[in-house]
Amino acid sequence: MSAASALPLVLLAVAMAMLQLTISSVAATSYPDFQLLNVKQTLIGTKIPRPVLQTSEYHEAAGVGENQGKWKLKLVHRDKLSSNATATFKDYGHRFHARMQRDVKRVASLLRRISAGGDQGGGAAYEANDFGSDIVSGMDQGSGEYFVRIGVGSPPKSQYMVIDSGSDIVWVQCQPCSQCYRQSDPVFDPAGSASYAGVSCSSSVCDRIENSGCNARQCRYEVMYGDGSYTKGTLALETLTFGRTVVQNVAIGCGHINRGMFTGAAGLLGLGGGSMSLVGQLGGQTGGAFSYCLVSRGTDASGSLVFGRGAMPVGAAWVPLLHNPRAPSYYYVGLSGLGVGGTRVPVSEDIFRLTELGYGGVVMDTGTAITRLPTMAYNALRDAFIAQTPNLPRIPGVSIFDTCYNVSGFVTIQVPTVSFYFSDGPILTLPANNFLIPVDEAGTFCFAFSPSASGLSIIGNIQQEGIQISFDGANGFVGFGPSVC
Repeated sequence: MSAASALPLVLLAVAMAMLQLTISSVAATSYPDFQLLNVKQTLIGTKIPRPVLQTSEYHEAAGVGENQGKWKLKLVHRDKLSSNATATFKDYGHRFHARMQRDVKRVASLLRRISAGGDQGGGAAYEANDFGSDIVSGMDQGSGEYFVRIGVGSPPKSQYMVIDSGSDIVWVQCQPCSQCYRQSDPVFDPAGSASYAGVSCSSSVCDRIENSGCNARQCRYEVMYGDGSYTKGTLALETLTFGRTVVQNVAIGCGHINRGMFTGAAGLLGLGGGSMSLVGQLGGQTGGAFSYCLVSRGTDASGSLVFGRGAMPVGAAWVPLLHNPRAPSYYYVGLSGLGVGGTRVPVSEDIFRLTELGYGGVVMDTGTAITRLPTMAYNALRDAFIAQTPNLPRIPGVSIFDTCYNVSGFVTIQVPTVSFYFSDGPILTLPANNFLIPVDEAGTFCFAFSPSASGLSIIGNIQQEGIQISFDGANGFVGFGPSVC
């Protein structure tokens, strides 16, 4: 692919009244050291979101383009689901704190999975990486932030599914349900599907599950989660419908016993790097390629999830993907440094390095909200940001953040740029809304990074918002831009 030979690029996203994204040569680029953040407009977006279309209508709108080797679906944030928007938390502050609690659990479980390195505990099978038996997902884990609408079975039954780039399984709650959590749609009944076929215990698919079982000659699966949540049931082959695109014989978990706070979603759509994720199972049908745009918070727009070679954009800044045998489900990238206000922060590239033993490194994750950095790197980034924001009124930290400001008296503020320097040359400069975020409706904004005592860095979904991100698994690249969303 031509990405392998691409010249060093700069990816610049400026959060102004109209977000603009440009890519050009490092040597020829003079990108702004500061950006303007519209405080007033951002706070308007903290109000209770309007729910999305009702489920019966939304399925018709879900497939918004299947042509030229690609098919596209809408992505919505969990706060826009009618079942989640007002049911639990009445104000933005409470929703935000709940999101941070989920995020802490998500990160802790992700770290446990990677650090386990195959060492089993609690009945979860880390070794079954291709099936993701120790995956981290769902509402309690923070991976339930973005939902996609698909059809399950024949005829297709509309279901909301959580997308998770760190998971290698597709599963859905099924009837008869001995124990099910609340979801937006009726629980899927395989008895009403003409395409449902159970997987036998002798099947090669069943053999790939390390902790599989057998009941009445049917392959059984069990997925455990870090907080004690789980899904248990029967492995099956089923037809999934994505807009007008129909995909047959997808291996899914049909969960009859499910526990956890997966409110709203019927199950999970794993997009990880393993062969049992949806991307892995689609194989030649999509060329291992998919792209997503996570819609920015506080907007009425929908994001998108696109599958297929046709989803790979021309003009993106491409970065090689790195493989970690300890965690093959995750998408690792090489990071060489950080920047604030156009100046690199004095942090060694070694702090972000993925070691030969599979420790450290930088993971891109749709399920983690806030970017985590090793403590030394975070401290350097934070201190550089504070040094360049002397006129913003500091206040005590909030939740997982130690750098917060009261900007309630401002209409707009000027903030320094924050950038990721990738190992092979590209520079991703974030929109201001992606690193200084509101934590309440009163005007408290915090620097949206957090330190981690581990050596692992995670680029979270808040930092990814509004930027087209494309994964070319077959050729081993991830692309940023050139579009915004």
